[in-house]
Amino acid sequence: MRCLLCFDRFCLLLFAVVAGYWRSAGGAKVGKTSLIMSLVSEEFPDDVPLRAEEITIPADVTPERVPTHIVDYSEAEQSDEQLYQEISKANVICIVYSVNNKKSIEKVTSHWIPLINDRTDKDSRVPLILVGNKSDLVEHSSMETILPIMNQYSDIETCVECSAKNLKNISELFYYAQKAVLHPTGPLYCPEEKEMKPSCIKSLTRIFKVSDLDNDGILNDKELNFFQRTCFNMPLAPQALEDVKNVVRKNMTDGVEDNGLTLKGFLFLHTLFIQRGRHETTWTVLRRFGYDDDLELHQEYLFPLLKIPADCTTELNHNAYLFLQSVFDKHDKDRDCALSPDEVKDLFKVFPYMPWGPDVNNTVCTNDQGWITYQGYLSQWTLTTYLDVQRCLEYLGYLGYSIICEQESQAAAITVTRNKRIDLQKKQTQRSVFRCNILGARGSGKTSFLQAFLGRNLLKQRKIREDHKSFYSINTTYVYGQEKYLLLHEVMPDFDFLSEEDLACDVVCLVYDVNNPRSFEYCAKVYKQYFMDSKTPCMMIASKSDLHEARQHYSLTPLDFCRKNKLHPPQPWTCNTVDAPNKDLYTKLTTMAMYPHAKLRCMCTCNRCTFCICQNILRSQLLTNIKAKFYSVVLNRCSYTCFWLPLFLFLLHVFTSC
Repeated sequence: MRCLLCFDRFCLLLFAVVAGYWRSAGGAKVGKTSLIMSLVSEEFPDDVPLRAEEITIPADVTPERVPTHIVDYSEAEQSDEQLYQEISKANVICIVYSVNNKKSIEKVTSHWIPLINDRTDKDSRVPLILVGNKSDLVEHSSMETILPIMNQYSDIETCVECSAKNLKNISELFYYAQKAVLHPTGPLYCPEEKEMKPSCIKSLTRIFKVSDLDNDGILNDKELNFFQRTCFNMPLAPQALEDVKNVVRKNMTDGVEDNGLTLKGFLFLHTLFIQRGRHETTWTVLRRFGYDDDLELHQEYLFPLLKIPADCTTELNHNAYLFLQSVFDKHDKDRDCALSPDEVKDLFKVFPYMPWGPDVNNTVCTNDQGWITYQGYLSQWTLTTYLDVQRCLEYLGYLGYSIICEQESQAAAITVTRNKRIDLQKKQTQRSVFRCNILGARGSGKTSFLQAFLGRNLLKQRKIREDHKSFYSINTTYVYGQEKYLLLHEVMPDFDFLSEEDLACDVVCLVYDVNNPRSFEYCAKVYKQYFMDSKTPCMMIASKSDLHEARQHYSLTPLDFCRKNKLHPPQPWTCNTVDAPNKDLYTKLTTMAMYPHAKLRCMCTCNRCTFCICQNILRSQLLTNIKAKFYSVVLNRCSYTCFWLPLFLFLLHVFTSC
């Protein structure tokens, strides 16, 4: 931080906080150098040089716990150009005048402020502090003369009267200089209009909405205490809490409702803090919720560091889903387990923009009114996390995840899965989200396949506007009792070029139109070109199976092609149904994605066919116990007759591996 003091004996005080500096300027004989030396030595100097040596004050001796760098400037020893350079680097400027010299006071407005304003950017003016020195020489205060100047120039933070001779208010001067940089008034408050600036109101409004955990428009005692503990690391005593509300009640009628603080009351309190010079209170709140000095959310806050190794994916963890569930419940005011358009707008009021477009309603499940359901809401968050985790971190930052969940950052909400190659080696996975890329010729039914996953038949799909269509759909499926997310992605039919993203998936779905004789050829060529030698499992979908099946113009029939390439037979599918389309195919796709190494003899998880029944029996706890008992008995019996031991072990192996 830099601050400049102005004096009649022209000098410059350089005062640094963290990475900046603080400077002072003033006219002759106002005592600028004496102020510096009195601060350092804690006594008035008998011999005052033209220019004091550069000084660095360590952080542990300053009120704000920040290092302070002080550099003196002398007109006799340094040029105007050097002064201008120091002004351009200043973070805060202290203009020093002598309280017993009217000319030095007049020079504040006639010389110093115009000079400083000419050398600084209009949009980022440096805060000014007026310092009235030599208060020991007069019995009156200069504040009556200074107050009109402070009202005229909004850049002036405050005025301090001090005395270098008797050390009056010397430490306070440097405290206010630091405070002007660390807790500036400019971004928060407009002194001419005596109200907070729109950007400050917008930031505090977001903070109020994030802190309003039940979204009733009121901060109750529990929410106020959580807010207090979050920002200041201590709760408010019941009496202190009541005193705060009483202050608001006395000043405005609608600041307190149902014994809780309204948004108007919350904003009034911060206006009061600023007007009473307690800017640090408002700044502490703003910075705790991620804001920088320009009242913009920090990039470090929105995008915390998250390392994602190659061939790994990102998912939300359990705590993140609980948080998102609480956000949904908070805004689902009519408790219909769906978010109406107004409820969605209310949810995203804490965002600087609307993150979800109309395509989202065609990406996830909706109710009969077209509103996003609870399951669709979680699915959309899952999709965002998988496809663009940085965007997900940003969104969680706007919602205040790290603050509400008391985590270091939003990165705590993300699980980075292990490398897929390890899953293949171990033949098991802990992932919850699987990606299926849908490929096929134009008109083969890929978009319908995506929409059918959301429970929409052909009749409902025809009502979707062309500009609202989505290339993604996501929903949950159940594989052996485990809930998993299946993400479908429609790949544009460009055989000559398929990007890495088009090929990177857990399972491939090749769709052809049974009624179009040229539709299958595309699927066959794509498979042979990109997936024949890959380890990615593939499924062939015979789309529009309710129509007449035409002979495909290819050297092999779809069935023969699948047999030759050891693929499952083409799966018939249609969305031209009265009710919602059947979802068995999507469960099969999820199963293939989870177990890519397995050669499934049955393409279903119906729990009714012979294969499923046998698999369930083999995995049952009862059979596991029987195996263990049998193994124990065999070993005990065979211990008496070593001759029969190899035979019994062979039989045991056959039984346990069946």
